Amino acid sequence: MHASPLMLCLTTILCFAVFFVGPVTAAPIAASAKVCNAAKRAAKTASADSGADISVGVSVGIPEATSTASFSHGHHHSSTVTDLPTATGTTKSASATGTKSTKSSSVKSTGTASASVSAASSTSTGSSSSGSSPRFVVYTDQSVSSKNGLPDVDDIKGFNTLAISFLLASGPADQAQTWADLSDSDRKAAKKAYNDAGISVIVSAFGETESPTTDGTDPTSTANTMAEWVIKYDLDGIDVDYEDFDAFNKGAAAQTWLNTFTKALRKKLPAGQYTISHAPVAPWFSDSYENGGYLAIDKAVGDDIDWYNIQYYNQGTDMYTDCEGLLTKSGSSFPNTAVMQIADAGVDLNKIVIGKPGIASDASDGFLSTSTLASCVKQAQAKGWNAGVMSWEYPHADTKWATAVRSTVFPL
Repeated sequence: MHASPLMLCLTTILCFAVFFVGPVTAAPIAASAKVCNAAKRAAKTASADSGADISVGVSVGIPEATSTASFSHGHHHSSTVTDLPTATGTTKSASATGTKSTKSSSVKSTGTASASVSAASSTSTGSSSSGSSPRFVVYTDQSVSSKNGLPDVDDIKGFNTLAISFLLASGPADQAQTWADLSDSDRKAAKKAYNDAGISVIVSAFGETESPTTDGTDPTSTANTMAEWVIKYDLDGIDVDYEDFDAFNKGAAAQTWLNTFTKALRKKLPAGQYTISHAPVAPWFSDSYENGGYLAIDKAVGDDIDWYNIQYYNQGTDMYTDCEGLLTKSGSSFPNTAVMQIADAGVDLNKIVIGKPGIASDASDGFLSTSTLASCVKQAQAKGWNAGVMSWEYPHADTKWATAVRSTVFPL
């Protein structure tokens, strides 16, 4: 889609109008997020066409009478969790934003994240990951200037999983489309080069622009189609970047959808041969969800999920911004969602892969320098954690980034 300056201006005005007109409840917040995302998609498309850096940013304060939550849209499209349910069905004022997202299939730009274990070292199955090697995952969604349009192996050494984004319910987009468009011989050569370097290649599914539960997408048939795509295009697995925030806020329907989808995927993609990861935002592991949130999903289908690429960013300036908040005690906006707290709630500690942006502009907030993140990784390992780190996204997260974060804990 091409966007004129007038179109961008009008769309941005509409975006602000949706936020500031009328009482604010969960439904209009979700709707306004989609309007803002449309503006940002247009801006990004215009930027790609002109070479300019155009972005649409919105920061909204929710009136205290309704909610004290707020959220910010950064350089990539976002979705929002509002009014986090408590165990008793009342609400907490909170807002969680997902950073993994997709654009239309005709545009290559920022997108989702995903992960997979090293093809050389992975022995993990869905049933147990406690003894598995750490995963170092990097997403690629932006168009890449290389011979085949994908990251060069030397540029992502230090990672053992490359997640190409996105595979939509309607088919591949962005870097997933790039992968599909390669000739059979070029794809085979690319896959061999990655695997020989200890890097597995997976595809990231859905992203922010899709709402499969809300849209009535059939989980079983969609899982079967996506699994067949993974097999056809010789990938090592799939990452489920489910970001249907409206459905998840409502509870059981989203959980049922994800459980059914995951079981169908695993039936087609056997453990030990293919990896399946999920990429939830960290607040979805809160114990405040009346229906259990992602904790309930882990109990239901955790044996079919190899690990979680948890988005520890874009959740507010006071969330996951130091090692304590990331590892041991999360901030008050989303309590009990730090790494060790999620593990205490029953999730396998070594399935909790820490997700962080490659540079500050890759997220609205939650960025940590590589030196600080390396310190957190060292502290986490001392507590028994060995899951690994995910980053959104290449080229900002590259070999230099991975080397610095792995540091002396997981040296190359």
